[in-house]
Amino acid sequence: RRKTSDYSSDSSSTGNSPETQHHVSFHSILNQNHDPPLSFWVQMLEEALLPDLQVASSSTFVHESHINDLKHLHRYQVQNLEKAGILNKTKVSENGKKVRKNWTQTWTVLHGGVLTFHKDPKSTATGYYLRSPQIVPEVTVDLKGATICWATKDKSSKKNVLELKTKNAVEFLIQYDTESIIVDWHRVLTDTIRQLVRSLAAVTCTTRSAAPTRLGTTGLEAAPISVDLMKFLMKRPTLQSVKEKGYIRDNVFGCHLATLCAQEKTTVPRFVEKCIKAVEKRGLDIDGLYRVSGNLAVIQKLRYKADHEELDLEDGQWEDVHVITGALKLFFRELPEPLFPFGHFNKFVAAIRNPDYNKKLSCIYELVKSLPSANHDTMKLLFGHLRRVIQYGDDNRMTVQNVAIVFGPTLLRPEMESQNIAMHMVFQNQIVEFILNEYDRLFYSS
Repeated sequence: RRKTSDYSSDSSSTGNSPETQHHVSFHSILNQNHDPPLSFWVQMLEEALLPDLQVASSSTFVHESHINDLKHLHRYQVQNLEKAGILNKTKVSENGKKVRKNWTQTWTVLHGGVLTFHKDPKSTATGYYLRSPQIVPEVTVDLKGATICWATKDKSSKKNVLELKTKNAVEFLIQYDTESIIVDWHRVLTDTIRQLVRSLAAVTCTTRSAAPTRLGTTGLEAAPISVDLMKFLMKRPTLQSVKEKGYIRDNVFGCHLATLCAQEKTTVPRFVEKCIKAVEKRGLDIDGLYRVSGNLAVIQKLRYKADHEELDLEDGQWEDVHVITGALKLFFRELPEPLFPFGHFNKFVAAIRNPDYNKKLSCIYELVKSLPSANHDTMKLLFGHLRRVIQYGDDNRMTVQNVAIVFGPTLLRPEMESQNIAMHMVFQNQIVEFILNEYDRLFYSS
């Protein structure tokens, strides 16, 4: 046993001394395959009590065969760990209902057919290897019956996004900027899910051969009840297929704008059209239109009605116009992707900051023109309505600035919240105010 400093001259001159042929440093072993830190191996050595092996310090040299024995012991203790690393994830639906996206960075571990997302990547990475009882996973996903595929553009404007759907109708998006890393995750997750499917099939076959059978009325042996139940569950259609056949429809609130318009075979949601017509029929001279809040309980009742039944805004229970305006604002606020898509947010901010007014107008004109048809046509209808609201500003006290303050944060926001929330709010209001002022030239000028 010699210290590291004793080998410095030998290695620099020959690069392969007699001692180094039979002994290898901790660091040279640990740097391979991203193994745990040295403190972990020291702890494992003390726990394993391997014969004729002593630990002196971090500079000690240990026989390579002992290290291999120790690594074998480590792999035995974490035998089902397939992959681990830092990824970006967000939940997009739960129990078949859309939820608002909230991208977070998480330490992700695939272990024994279960994908676990941890809150704190740094502490979790260390605590996992040291098996600390204080580490609590944020989300645990059982991959049995799950599906994994590449997400479409309507799911997220980010690149390299995977879509993970569980058998419990929970859907996640997983993303990483480096393509090779996310491709490798896709491969490992796909292989894991396939192995789980094969394991389930093997269990079914075993159950069929070993389980006690029941006799039918004819006296012939029939299949076990568990096998019949398994067949029924396997034949059950997926939630997506039922929706595609029209048996179940997505809720109006919380549904992606493009998806809702595709279901209704239009470019503007019918709920938006109904609300705007009802508000204009009641009168645009009502004080505090879109600024005064309606009764929240009645708004939630209207929301439920819109999601599950045919909505008639002429019904007497919706006589308060502020309930209708509150429901319309809630609809836009709960869109998974706002009316101004995430991919356009930074472009609109850059355009509004342009000091040259004509260039600013030209940039925003091109951005509005490039929007998807559902976003463009809905924006055209909504902003035209808001322009008419502003024309009655002397009565309802809703100026361009007031309308922009109300609708700015509702209609556009960044995909990932940053430290510049106050600055973003200023730009959101300025963008809405600019489009209201230049409405005719942006939507009707060639």
